[in-house]
Amino acid sequence: MSKQPSLFGGASIIAGVCVGAGMLALPTAGAGAWTIWTIFAMLLTMITMTLSGWLLLDVYKSYPLRVSFNTVTKDLLGSVVNVINNIAVYFVGGILLYAYTTVSGGIFSGLTQNYVDFGANSAAIWSVIIVGLFSFIVWHSTRFVDRVSVLLIVFMAITFILSIWGLVTNINLSTLFDTQKMAESDYAKYTLAVLPVALTSFGYHHSVSSMRDYYGEERKAKWAIAGGTTIALLLYLLWIISIFGVLPRSQFGPLIANDNVATLLNAVSAVVETPYISQAINAFTIAAILSSFVGVGLGTFDFLSDFFKFDNSKVGRTKAWAVTFLPPLAFSLVSPEGFGLAIGYAGAVATIWTCIIPAALAFKAKKSNIAAIGLILIFGICTAVFHFLAMQGKIPLFKG
Repeated sequence: MSKQPSLFGGASIIAGVCVGAGMLALPTAGAGAWTIWTIFAMLLTMITMTLSGWLLLDVYKSYPLRVSFNTVTKDLLGSVVNVINNIAVYFVGGILLYAYTTVSGGIFSGLTQNYVDFGANSAAIWSVIIVGLFSFIVWHSTRFVDRVSVLLIVFMAITFILSIWGLVTNINLSTLFDTQKMAESDYAKYTLAVLPVALTSFGYHHSVSSMRDYYGEERKAKWAIAGGTTIALLLYLLWIISIFGVLPRSQFGPLIANDNVATLLNAVSAVVETPYISQAINAFTIAAILSSFVGVGLGTFDFLSDFFKFDNSKVGRTKAWAVTFLPPLAFSLVSPEGFGLAIGYAGAVATIWTCIIPAALAFKAKKSNIAAIGLILIFGICTAVFHFLAMQGKIPLFKG
């Protein structure tokens, strides 16, 4: 009898998918709303996203274990809706893989330039190396992703504790709660702009079918999802409190304008002024990005395997690997910038398959109560609308 996979392993995969984009993009996205309202937005989003994942599990009960969005959506909602959903799923998975590939290449290039210097193309070369190494983990098996995710989560926990310890000891309560009000002090109106990034921070839904297939049942998959989103929420809250406690709100203008992860890390390191803390923050950032890379990669890989009907042989998995990882890598090499912009777009489009489609599927299959379906549907539509209104300057955006 094969050993039953652990709940912690599945929760680690879900947390690994979640933590990464949000961890790096949230401080600048939440600078306007600041501490209290950003925490509120994160908590609301976590609850809603956990419920929407559970909706998908309930709908999947009537289908084979390896089924994904493609088959279920086409069966229940028709071909037209299925096409829209497929485009949205691949767009978000692809753009997140693009963002992780680009950022990890830049970070590794900066960290290794004193030891291994590839010249002007250093970041691009490191991106290729990272994709080659970590996409192999996804190609190999879900079990391998589980084991690597656990290692990365443990490593993240260690480096996160070191980072947070260094930051917490420097927290200034007047900075954390902006009591000096050196920038505009109307926080609530900026909460709307936080939601698209917050939603992306809990966008694990392309991994729901992977969890169900992994455990062979819905009950354990359900608790693995809840455990993963809870772990992610706790990490986000600690990170937000630590960053907002050491960096004054008035100093976020340049960080927002640059839209660059390295700028945020440099600003935090400058405030702390402790070498090991700076190294711990860099190590944590790398672990967060890589864990998200393999987690998002696994979900996108399984989705495309189902969509193209690739079998589980080495040849079939290689085909799925190619369509999952090569397009984002190519885009990263051609256009390696705009991390925050990419995350914002991902959040807006992700509302389709994290909220709208799960709600529609549950309603069609009569698998949940109307209140839960309505909450998730309204949250998704509003989040998407807020993002596009922000692009047009129709809702308040904090500039520092």
